Amino acid sequence: MDETAESIGVNPRPGDSYVQSFARGLEVIRSFNAQASAQTLSEVAAATGLTRAGARRILLTLQTLGYVESDGRLFRLTPRILDLGFAYLSSMPIWDLAEPGMESLVDRVRESCSAAVLDGLDIVYVLRVHTHKIMSTNLGVGSRLPAFWTSLGRVLLAALPEAELRERLQRAPRQAFTQHTVLDDEGLLERIAEARRQGWCLVNQELEEGLISIAAPLRNRAGHTVAALNISGQANRTSAGMMRDELLPALLQTTQSISRLLGTRRR
Repeated sequence: MDETAESIGVNPRPGDSYVQSFARGLEVIRSFNAQASAQTLSEVAAATGLTRAGARRILLTLQTLGYVESDGRLFRLTPRILDLGFAYLSSMPIWDLAEPGMESLVDRVRESCSAAVLDGLDIVYVLRVHTHKIMSTNLGVGSRLPAFWTSLGRVLLAALPEAELRERLQRAPRQAFTQHTVLDDEGLLERIAEARRQGWCLVNQELEEGLISIAAPLRNRAGHTVAALNISGQANRTSAGMMRDELLPALLQTTQSISRLLGTRRR
């Protein structure tokens, strides 16, 4: 297996269906992040496992297309790279349907609301409506968090077939984010099963001290979970009991309303 493809979790098949150069180009794009927003040619090559010549060809191609810029030494992504992500968002009418409901929910409960989808072992934020900053990390559209330790993730994982859920659990790295983090397989499976039974999930300070959130699924016309919505708050002023008693009814009302809209929306 090509090492670049392996590093991004791709399983290429023999034959012409796998374009190795394209996979390497994506890996070059992925090498840029908050910690490496500007890189030299050598740094890109080291981060991707490519030769300097290979990294140079890809960077110059991306520069020609307008996705990368350079001052002669350092390379940076340009705003045009956002077109790639917005292509996904604009192709999914669910977000146009969900945003007004999320805004109404935030106005009602005075807490932040987010929508996310499942991608491997992570959730990816696709829509966020803020009321105020609640986390020390700067989360926005495209941000990722570990699925097994978020309310959004557990709701999405609960929709998977049992065999697939267990396979992902075996691959999930374990890290005690806080003193409340559940790490054992039995405990995680129990909480995901609970989310499946009750149709919502509450996570209390497992990912970050002081962060509490509650999530529920968004379902399409076939009844399949396609995304999840959550409300997040600060544990020192929003207890688990308050989340369940006061915020959960509003969240469920919103997710059910959006799901009904999805059920009437034709492709």
